[in-house]
Amino acid sequence: MKSHDHNFKNLFLDFPKETLDWFLPQAEANWGKVRDVEFLRQEPKKHNLSDPSLELDMPILFHFDHQQLLLWLVEFQEDKAKFSIYKLLRYTTDLMETHPDALVIPTVLFTDRKKWHKTVELNLHAQLNNRLFLHFEYIFHKLFDLNARDYYNVNNPVVKILLPKMNYKKEDRIEMIRQAYSGLFQLASSGLFDKYVDFIDTYAKIGEEEQQKLHDELVQHKETAMLSKYIREQGIQQGVQQGIQQGVQQGIQQGVQRGILKKAKEDILDILELRFGKVPPEIVEKINQTNDPEILRNFLKQCVQTKNLDQLQFNE
Repeated sequence: MKSHDHNFKNLFLDFPKETLDWFLPQAEANWGKVRDVEFLRQEPKKHNLSDPSLELDMPILFHFDHQQLLLWLVEFQEDKAKFSIYKLLRYTTDLMETHPDALVIPTVLFTDRKKWHKTVELNLHAQLNNRLFLHFEYIFHKLFDLNARDYYNVNNPVVKILLPKMNYKKEDRIEMIRQAYSGLFQLASSGLFDKYVDFIDTYAKIGEEEQQKLHDELVQHKETAMLSKYIREQGIQQGVQQGIQQGVQQGIQQGVQRGILKKAKEDILDILELRFGKVPPEIVEKINQTNDPEILRNFLKQCVQTKNLDQLQFNE
């Protein structure tokens, strides 16, 4: 099974405060706002040199207004069969030893979307009569136990990104993805939106037919109209960067060779409209009057490369 731990680690690295606010809201309620976040090295010390290397998934040290320190150990588990509460206990005690002034709170996030027939161990307990020798537990979260619909109105980008990992009905799937897209677009910067749209796509496993349905949903809803426009524009820009320009040119060349000049002109006008909005009538007329394949090809290059309509030069 392919591990997706690095995806979740990146999510917590980019949104540490938002993640803490969702999974452990009582932290800020008790100690005030987070004023500093520190990500610690992930490999704990070995008890013996012969021990295999262990890696912590995500130890995060938070500093709050009231000088309290919270060391949050987060472990991600896609396969619950690989989870060991004993390993988690060792991680926790190692951190308690190296950071004696911090409160260490172990947390495990189970990310698979399968139904469980048997749960994992939730605590360790050792007691003789009235004497308690050990009690260990951790914060337990299984995303699939959460209903995605219950979180549509939660204004937290981490929640929006993780919606595809939650439980939802088949008929709600497109709406769930739309909610994830639109929520992230409203709550995150454009750079983080571009980064985590891929996360949503990966875990929602969006097919080609669903992409069209999703596009229609985005266009139909007033609150996602700007998102729809942004995605179209980004698609063009990324396409140019990744070589789609060559593919479009090749398609137009093939169309021209077949005598379908009309299709070639429509493609050029579509690109101009997507990039710059309404195309001036004089440019539309110029394109429609041109039947020279070479001129159309040269003009297409300008269409995908220029940053301003005023820079277009239509040389015959």
